[in-house]
Amino acid sequence: MSMARSASAPLTLGNALRSHWPELTLVLLGVAALYAPVVSRMVAVWMHYDDYSHGFLVPLVSAYFLYCRRAGLRDAEIRPAWIGLGVLAFGLAQLLAGSLAGEYFTQRTSLLVVLAGLLLLLLGWRVLKLSLLPLAYLVFMVPIPEIVYNSAAFPLKLLVTDLSVASLKLLDVAVLQEGNILIFPNVTLEVADACSGLRSLISLAALGTAYAFIQPFPGWSRLLLMAATVPIAVATNALRVVCTGLLARHLGSQAAEGFFHEFAGLFVFVIAMIMVLGLGVLLRRVRS
Repeated sequence: MSMARSASAPLTLGNALRSHWPELTLVLLGVAALYAPVVSRMVAVWMHYDDYSHGFLVPLVSAYFLYCRRAGLRDAEIRPAWIGLGVLAFGLAQLLAGSLAGEYFTQRTSLLVVLAGLLLLLLGWRVLKLSLLPLAYLVFMVPIPEIVYNSAAFPLKLLVTDLSVASLKLLDVAVLQEGNILIFPNVTLEVADACSGLRSLISLAALGTAYAFIQPFPGWSRLLLMAATVPIAVATNALRVVCTGLLARHLGSQAAEGFFHEFAGLFVFVIAMIMVLGLGVLLRRVRS
């Protein structure tokens, strides 16, 4: 397939899609066939693990970013870059290495490298530059390795516990702390991984980044919004633990389990999203 520009008029992506759609469709079908097992296993993770249920939204948000750039993409001149062949080869080698080692993160992220390589090889730097945000955003759909998740969850869990105990003491509640254990006079609670804040942090980072780029924020505001998802996730999960501790202290351990525990998780995530949106409104007012 050759999509190099002619001497009289440059070939744009819009023209290439009309005149070379059979070849481009074959390329997309080839990528889909190659990555069908990898993507199907990833979708299974989205379905069965709450931590990654936002994965279903990520391709939709990425497609929206692409749609917003449709005018620039349509008029972008096609200049195939041979360096894309090297990027494509690296992505395929990454897929092979991940498959041989049984390492899912390597396999899944190789899809983004392969797509970047194909864009460069077939369409050139201009199209890759316009597609960079939609392509990079897809990284949020990839579950992080378990070893990284566990390494990050433990210190976050201790931090949430420290903040919760300090808040409870400010409220004059009698409580002792041993690691991630809260000891009340009538009940003992453990701050589990689900309360570490990492679960909501992963989803909040994906949604906060989408918000930062959908709205017309300047670069520094976008970085601030994305960075703010970390303290907001920690603070709201500490609030969840404080509320759970107060209920357990006054109503018993059963009040802090089952429906309330699940509802509190959803409730604090909604609060976290409101805080991110509120920070966005504040940044817009500061800018104006």
